[in-house]
Amino acid sequence: MNKASLINILAQVQSGALTPADASDRLATLPYEDIGFARIDHHRFLRTGLPEVIYAQGKSAEQTAEIFARMAVSGVDVLATRASEAAFTAVHQATPSAIFHPQARAITLRQSSPVEPKGRIAILSAGTSDQPAAEEAAVTAELFNTHVTRLYDVGVAGLHRLLSVRDQLATADVVIVCAGMEGALPSVVGGLVGVPVIAVPTSVGYGASFDGATALLGMLNSCSPNVTVVNIDNGFGAAYTATMIARASHHS
Repeated sequence: MNKASLINILAQVQSGALTPADASDRLATLPYEDIGFARIDHHRFLRTGLPEVIYAQGKSAEQTAEIFARMAVSGVDVLATRASEAAFTAVHQATPSAIFHPQARAITLRQSSPVEPKGRIAILSAGTSDQPAAEEAAVTAELFNTHVTRLYDVGVAGLHRLLSVRDQLATADVVIVCAGMEGALPSVVGGLVGVPVIAVPTSVGYGASFDGATALLGMLNSCSPNVTVVNIDNGFGAAYTATMIARASHHS
């Protein structure tokens, strides 16, 4: 439930269109809704300004669809990450307006009214193989109503590619950089911009990349002090934090 929905319920009670008993029934699930296998946090949007997000990996398609549908009823924008095509099929049957983003492995449902995006995020991928993490970040940030600029395949092996998009980096409130292999790109970007850089190590690379551990350790040891690091392949976590930073940059 978002703030507008809550105000609408209170206004209906005030006008007599809704009885206090009916309003009580609607508000009964406000803190959370227990559906047996999950406790859905409908209150999170009111606390943080962003809704709870479904991590679909590890859940059955039916569980993901049930949680998605229950959240949709509350009126918030809904996001499921790490979703399979099977999960989307189940979600789409229950919630036909849901959209699948294959590269990001994400399912979204936008229900909020269009408003001017708050803040600007630049999302970089070192290589094309890093784009799944970058797209997870982009889809998340866009659903959360942040302006996103995608700058893909600008890794350090061809530094001129990165320098050619420097002007676009300069307009961002925060930058997300997704890179595998040795994970050098965030440090380079950190030296070019005066805003926070959120590094996303990806599980891209040959044997000694250790499924992203090499990039993770390299990023944690960045010599650029404006670089912070999230977990391997966690484009969602990077976008969530970047959204909050971008919003704070434009808070009035």
